[in-house]
Amino acid sequence: MANSDFSRMLGGSPGAVLVKLIFMSVLVGAFLSLFGLTPPDLLRGLRDLVDRVMDLGFGAVREVFRYFVYGAVIVIPIWLLMRLFGRN
Repeated sequence: MANSDFSRMLGGSPGAVLVKLIFMSVLVGAFLSLFGLTPPDLLRGLRDLVDRVMDLGFGAVREVFRYFVYGAVIVIPIWLLMRLFGRN
């Protein structure tokens, strides 16, 4: 029963999920390589985004957080229901 719960949490058997993740990683890596992006570039871009948002002031941060909460009120319950009722 514990294995079944574990498989359900992963979204399938561990081996199948591992193969899917490897395949998707190769596809995403090829896509990023096509555009000349590397993980350090992405992290640097994320850091720059956070810096720019902070430069706008905490009012902007408060506004973004409010958008996050508004969206999460809708997204999280839908995701939870989809996981509970087996819709991936």
